[in-house]
Amino acid sequence: METASGASGSAGQAMRVQPVTGATASGGAALPAARAVQAAQQGQPSVSLAASQGLPEVVTVSALRRPVRAEDVGSSVTVVTDEQIAIQQRRTLPDILARQPGLNVVRSGGFGGTTSIFMRGANANDVKVRIDGMDVNDGSSASNAFDAGQFVTDGIGSIEILRGPQSGLYGADAMAGVIDINTKAGEGRFKPFARIEGGSYGTFNQALGASGRAGRFHYNVALSHYRIDGFHEIPRYIENENEANRAQRRAGDRNDNRSANVKLGYDVTRTFDLGLTARLIQANYHTFTSYDEMYTPYNGTQLLRDQNTQNEAVVRGTAHLSSFGGRFDQVLGLGYMTNRRRYMQDGLYADGSPAMTDPDYYRSTRLKVDWHGTLDLRKYGTVLVGAEHFHDSINVSTDDPTEPVHTSAGMDTTAGYGQYEGNWNRILYGAANVRYDANSRYGNHVTWRVAPAIHVPHTGTILKASAGSGFHAPSLYQLFVDQRGAGWGEVGNPALKAETMIGYDVGVEQKLLHDKLRFGATWYDNKVRNLIQSTGSLVASDGAYQYLYSYGNTGHARMYGVEAFLDWKALETLSFALNYTWTHARDTENHALLQRRPQHKFNFNTTWSPVKDFTLSGNILYTSGWRDYPLVGENFCPTCAKGHGYFTIDLAATYKINRYLSVFARADNLLNRQYENPVGYLQPGRAGYGGITLNY
Repeated sequence: METASGASGSAGQAMRVQPVTGATASGGAALPAARAVQAAQQGQPSVSLAASQGLPEVVTVSALRRPVRAEDVGSSVTVVTDEQIAIQQRRTLPDILARQPGLNVVRSGGFGGTTSIFMRGANANDVKVRIDGMDVNDGSSASNAFDAGQFVTDGIGSIEILRGPQSGLYGADAMAGVIDINTKAGEGRFKPFARIEGGSYGTFNQALGASGRAGRFHYNVALSHYRIDGFHEIPRYIENENEANRAQRRAGDRNDNRSANVKLGYDVTRTFDLGLTARLIQANYHTFTSYDEMYTPYNGTQLLRDQNTQNEAVVRGTAHLSSFGGRFDQVLGLGYMTNRRRYMQDGLYADGSPAMTDPDYYRSTRLKVDWHGTLDLRKYGTVLVGAEHFHDSINVSTDDPTEPVHTSAGMDTTAGYGQYEGNWNRILYGAANVRYDANSRYGNHVTWRVAPAIHVPHTGTILKASAGSGFHAPSLYQLFVDQRGAGWGEVGNPALKAETMIGYDVGVEQKLLHDKLRFGATWYDNKVRNLIQSTGSLVASDGAYQYLYSYGNTGHARMYGVEAFLDWKALETLSFALNYTWTHARDTENHALLQRRPQHKFNFNTTWSPVKDFTLSGNILYTSGWRDYPLVGENFCPTCAKGHGYFTIDLAATYKINRYLSVFARADNLLNRQYENPVGYLQPGRAGYGGITLNY
């Protein structure tokens, strides 16, 4: 299954970017090996228009760790390009991911709030996220999930969403799938740009950068500053329940985000090049949440606010060598990631004493060394082999003046993998891979995946299937954390086992109208064992009882559903894309629905260029209800609350006045739907934004 919503326009003509789905190709790849690999490393999906001028053909890299035509890949994958992001004016990663099939994005409030990505009904920490080949799931969090809350889209060249168990190539935490983010490389002459944007909720954003090539050196640098101030996230019914005062009903969130995205490359020879990428984030997020408001009886008219500070750096260097006329390609990489978060509160209690003045710190680091090589056997297919080594560490400091706690831990992972792919008469394409991971904390795991695709001759019909295994490793936090508070405590469980999954999918894709119309559907079914869940018990401590939290392998789950898509290039200047996802996710131990998994999701996008240099984009997103944690009442089971379904309508317009100046405007949630996602956290209502972009 597949689908990428959105389009790209050039010279007044809208050009649809193909939604993708996947399996494997060898000799049938559309590009020569050397150029295809280089394009992949540059974060630019290769696109070539057929003579029919139908929907563009997109090359995916993540499905097989090398460039192949998306239609030759049995796995389910979506490719989102920088053109789509720009036309839809999606400034943050959660905004663009929320529109993609198979994903449910949950954000606690507005821009900057903690954001979870659920794929095919699995937990958010079952999705591995990579930036330019570096794994960036946050080891300082309890679950090791990737938090997209502060991630902006400036500098992104492509986003590949690979669905289904992918541990056979990507190891731990790729149990539900992989999101591969690639920075765009610079090409051509020196091209600077600057963008200024303002609008609702005190929004004031600035971005500037430059890209290009000077001889053998190419570069792309994007710097941005995003700010909101005044977004109120607490629903009215919770304010009434908490008897909120006037000041609390007016309190708003504030987020200040500074980001840098850099990609540098140097072509030493025609067959050997070096690359360096870096993404830096510094963010300050001040919130007033429902949990802060619950303390109203104790604080009187005082306001308690949460302060969250994040400093994140992701850096990776690569050396790429193509040998024997492009028949053997290899890449050596060295990456480093560090994430530092600080949490505290400001404000006064009713008695005048200060709130939490000593902050909690959550720090993580990751060092990765990797190598992989691809041998092209021509008509006999390709063979891929690779190896990786990770060192992860965390440091959690709870600086409570009465009982400070510090937890430090680390672990090492060494892995090797191999893959064969090939095709028979360009009718039957197939790939099979296997991987071995050895971890110093949770043991060893072998995972695998097979993915065939059949092109039915002269019909435009493609049959796809895949099956594989995956595992999600317990985080260092879950294994070793040790925290204490008044009447409560949290301890790790070093005996935790990894979660495991077996999953498969089958689908069909059809091309019609000289490849101007494509549609298809995929059925998937995943079964999970050894779910890691929070546990709790009352224990006696110094003559009093304390509620002690921990973690255990306590459950099994099954997730199945359907993903469907349709893409139609109706005119050279008009295109449509829609996708639908049906998800059923249930705990098979107690038959309860898993929280924050809506059963139905529908997204429709259209792009129209009625006149030269003017582009309109419209989007409708519908999400059905779901089960969730309640924020009011006495029942605190995981699924006691019901999240209400919602739909939003967004519009965006861009006009290129001349080669140097463009103006843009967009309206989000045009009908001003008041909705929560998750329960207890309002999402932005009707909002308008506009600005200018200067290019040279």
